[in-house]
Amino acid sequence: MTKRILVPIAPGTEEMEAITVIDILTRAGYQVTVASADFNGSLTMKASRGVTLTADCTLVDIADEEFDAVVLSGGVGGAEVFRDSTVLIEIVRQQKYDGRLVAAICAAPAIVLQHHDLFPGAIMTCHPNFQDQIPADLLRARRVTYDVLNNLLTSQGPGSALEFAIEIIIQLSGKELARQVAEPMVVLPQLQYDKLGEEQ
Repeated sequence: MTKRILVPIAPGTEEMEAITVIDILTRAGYQVTVASADFNGSLTMKASRGVTLTADCTLVDIADEEFDAVVLSGGVGGAEVFRDSTVLIEIVRQQKYDGRLVAAICAAPAIVLQHHDLFPGAIMTCHPNFQDQIPADLLRARRVTYDVLNNLLTSQGPGSALEFAIEIIIQLSGKELARQVAEPMVVLPQLQYDKLGEEQ
């Protein structure tokens, strides 16, 4: 069955992170739904650097649907909208309750997840500018960090978005599919996977 992915966007979302995730997960053959968290219900919005992003639907439209992963991009403005969206916070709570993957990058782990204490005790990383908001004993310096007990994947910023997206594929479908997606894109050597699905 095709994996279903929810990627919320909002005014101020970090476009490189959102677009990278949407693109890579689409290449993996996943069904990616881009949902607007804009409080005015607009499907079209300006991202953090002025790029125009367009959603497929609003969060309210898909609030009762199930997804294999919910992926939160950063960008301070976008993350603050996510933080204040009761619909999105409830979606993330339900995702965690059901044991399905939650992934967050850049400012989102601190501004959204940590603010609402959605994953108490989970290890995570985030953008260096927000690491002081994560408890020191839970903070990890790795560019991409996975907490297996909480099925939580976090990452640091635009420069780690490709690694982040590839890791989402690994967690949902394994290293062989990740290799198939990464290889034709000529990605960084550490993201290449051999035919046995083992990291080189």
